[in-house]
Amino acid sequence: MSLIEDLVISYRTLAEEGVIDAYGHVSVRLETNPNRYLMARQLAPELVTGDDILEFDLDSNPIDPKGRKFYNERYIHGEIFKARTEVMAVVHNHAPAVVPFSCTARSTLKPIYHMSAFIGLGVPNWDIRDAQKGSDMLVRTPYLGQSLAKKLGKHPAVLMRGHGSTCVGENLQRAVGRSVYLEQNARMQFQAMMIAGPRGKVNYMDAQEVAANVSWQNYDRSWNLWRTRWLARLKAEKA
Repeated sequence: MSLIEDLVISYRTLAEEGVIDAYGHVSVRLETNPNRYLMARQLAPELVTGDDILEFDLDSNPIDPKGRKFYNERYIHGEIFKARTEVMAVVHNHAPAVVPFSCTARSTLKPIYHMSAFIGLGVPNWDIRDAQKGSDMLVRTPYLGQSLAKKLGKHPAVLMRGHGSTCVGENLQRAVGRSVYLEQNARMQFQAMMIAGPRGKVNYMDAQEVAANVSWQNYDRSWNLWRTRWLARLKAEKA
């Protein structure tokens, strides 16, 4: 299976799982050339096909534009790839369940179940106002991408105040899996907080439990399901 095909499956899966809608994007670094990455042209994720995938350098310039439009926020991807040489894939999304946690300082995301254990490694919150006041909230420049990458640091994900989040991974399936389970954790955590009430306590995963899960968590079974499902659908689309 080609990397382009896996990238298309990632776009389609994240759309189906409700993590991204008409906005949001996924990128994957080329193993054969770590100074290049693949990402779709400016298009709703649910509509992405192999023909829509373009190659970019780490300054987020397209190698062959082909007369296409590009995501305004492609700098998120290029600047994170520059800062994190071990990162092979980046997902930026506007998952509705996650956004409230980016706007409420007293309610931080914490790992509530094992599939989202990576949250226990820390998910910092980036406020674009710290880098540029009066923006339209979009990461439109390398400078803003650098600021976001700095806040991400060595963490697996970063919230973006009033905007969404960005997840990274050492491979595509891990970045996609983290994006799906970050959104699920946000929904479950909110539900648990509502059940517990203002004086109640939510019992989150502890550091030892986080470490025991993160060490092996590559979402292989989830990825196999998503890939198998979408390979059949993409084949049907071409028929």
